[in-house]
Parts: sequence; C-alpha cells; structure tokens
Amino acid sequence: MDNLTHSFVGLGVGELLQRSLPAEPDDARQRTRHRLLLTACAAASNFPDLDLFLTKLLPAPLGYLLHHRGHTHTLLYALPQALLLLALLWALWPNARRLLRDSTTARLGLGIAIVLGFGLHLSMDFLNSYGIHPFYPFDPRWFYGDAVFIVEPVFWVAFGVPLALAIPHRPSRMLALAALMLFMLGAAWRGYLDWPSLLMLALVGGAIGALRVTRRHSRRPLALAVAISLGFVVVQGAASSAGRQQLTTALHAIDPAATVLDVAMTGYPSQPLCWSFVSIESNEGAGSYRLRRGMLSVAPGWLPVAACPAAFRDADANEAAATGIVLAPPWQGDLAMLRELSRNDCHVDAWLRFARMPAVTREAASDLRYAATPAGNFTTLPIAGAAREPCADVPRWAYPRADLLGAAVR
Repeated sequence: MDNLTHSFVGLGVGELLQRSLPAEPDDARQRTRHRLLLTACAAASNFPDLDLFLTKLLPAPLGYLLHHRGHTHTLLYALPQALLLLALLWALWPNARRLLRDSTTARLGLGIAIVLGFGLHLSMDFLNSYGIHPFYPFDPRWFYGDAVFIVEPVFWVAFGVPLALAIPHRPSRMLALAALMLFMLGAAWRGYLDWPSLLMLALVGGAIGALRVTRRHSRRPLALAVAISLGFVVVQGAASSAGRQQLTTALHAIDPAATVLDVAMTGYPSQPLCWSFVSIESNEGAGSYRLRRGMLSVAPGWLPVAACPAAFRDADANEAAATGIVLAPPWQGDLAMLRELSRNDCHVDAWLRFARMPAVTREAASDLRYAATPAGNFTTLPIAGAAREPCADVPRWAYPRADLLGAAVR
C-alpha cells in the first residue's frame, strides 16, 4: 500500500483505540495520550517502509526489488523496529515520557498501538500482488493477497471522513473534506474510478460522516470504518478467487497441454468486478513456458470488460478468450535458457528471487506484472553486455518461480 493509505488507516485505528480505553484522570494527560496513540499507530503503520532509504542507495533494479518489502517487512525484524520507535517516542517527547511513567492505561495503549501499526502495515502490503515474506527466515516464501489495488479509495474514505470531521478547527475540517472529495472526483474524471464506484464511496462516506456528526464522542464511526474496510477486503478476496478460477478454466480450454502455475490478480480501485491479471503456464514436454496479460470481469453480464475503468485498460488486450476475458498476445519463454541463466548468472539468479512473472531473454529480464506501469517496467534487468557490480548480500528469499526453475535452484 502507499504511505498515505498506511497513514489514514494507522491514524483511524489509533483513534479507535484511544476511544476504547478508559480516560486519563485529567484533560492534559488525556490530550497527551490521544496524540501519543495516534502518533505511535500511524508511525508504526509506516515504519517498515524505512527500507526505501536503503534501496535508493543500492544499484537498480536489484537494490529495490530485493530490499523493499525485505527484512523490515518480516515479523522477526518488526521487534527491533518497535523497540526503536518506543525509544524515539520516549527520548523525544517529555510529556509522553511523564505520562507513561504514571499511567498503566497509557503504557497498555501504546503497546497495543505499536503492535496494531506494524500488523496493519504487513497485512495491508500482503493484500496486493507485489507480496511479502513475513515469516523469513523460518519460511522464506513470498505470500500474495492478489485482492486490493495498491492505492484503494475505500480506505481513504472510510478512515479519512471521520478523521477529517475530528479536526477541531472548522476551516481546516472543511478543507480536509474538500480535498478528499476533489481527489475522488479527480480519480473518476481521469478514469481510475468508474462512476458507480464513486457513488458507492459517497454513500459510505455519507453514512460514516452522519454517524460521526450525530455521535461525536462515540467510537462507532471508526468501528464502522473498520467493518466496511474488512468487508471490502473479504469481497475483493472472493472476487479475486472467482476470477482466477474463471481464467484458469479459459486458459486450459485454449491449451490443454499447458499447466497454469499461477495467476497474479490486480483489482481495480473500489470495483470488485474488474480485474487485470498476468498468468504463467508451463509445458515441460515442449520445454517452454508462457505468460499472458489481460483483463477480466467476474460478472460480465452486469459489467462487461469494456465498461471497466478506462485508465487501467491494457491497449494490447484485444483477443476475447471467453466471456468476460480479453487477452494480450502471449509471451513465450524457453525453460532451458531460463534455467541456464539462473545457474550461471548470479544477477539473474538474484532477480529470480523476486520475479513472479519472469519474462527472460538473453538481453533482459522483466517481471510482466509491471509491464503496463506508466513510468516503464521498473523490474527490468539488462543481461547482455551489462556492466554490473559483483553479486553480494543477496537475501535468501524463496524463488517465486521455483516450480519453473527445478534443479537450477536446488
């Protein structure tokens, strides 16, 4: 997830926690605890992305691919990060330090806020198709949620509305709500949201806002925000699973000799019916593997693919494979060459510890999950004639495509 989403959710959950704990004995301590819990939960919800400072110092693309969502995104390394955050809050915030010395409730709240913040970051990053490996070094595998787009307006509205309404200064409150509304309108105008989704977001925001206005000091608006967000994730997960099954059936009908190894699903913002995907199939007998990009609608009778938000349409996806599924021309790979490069080129081998959808030639390697990004495919690794540093400090993440590489990675 992007860091604004992490911040919205962290602040919202911190506010819900603050309202769920018994009040401090005086207003000054209550205000300090309020600020402390919101700060701690929001900071913990962003802290794992401190790895971005490291990746900017490392050679592209492997520095980013191997170290973003790396060690800082594991449960084991969450512990020293949490201790660092506690130390910073203690050292830099005298009022919070005095409160924590005297208040058991504040100490409990701070511990819960930090645990929730780190848990939120890992679980939300899991939701999209980029993946995380939270159990490293005990389990080095990548885990992919394939459910929610990386910038999801549902979270912005569900938590942004009650947080904006909690701003005490009325002009600032109105400005925050207007900024949120303009962002949503701009996303719809540019084709990132369809208008029915925008209407549903307006209804969600209106319901949470009305509850916040009528129950100003209640935790119910934020509890409703959490419930709506969880419900949305469940709906997205079910739609992703249905779309994957729909696509797997269609691909098997196209080529019964191939085995569908994986499908990376990417949801459209706030639209559970529309999905883009990249699939990978292998044909061991033919010594080849195949990658396909495309789009699908899990309910084409209600919403055909052509009606999905325009900004995410793949211009190359024009072949109708089945009702509700359109495909771009496939990419064909050579298994023997892939395995040879994995054995003999340490940079390709390191890159394969990230690549879920590897399109590899002797000239370059790219992960086709990111073939359609506006700034170009940031995963591309030049191979032929590339001047590169020696391989060093390669994390031992599991190969996402160990099923293709076979003995090359053993």
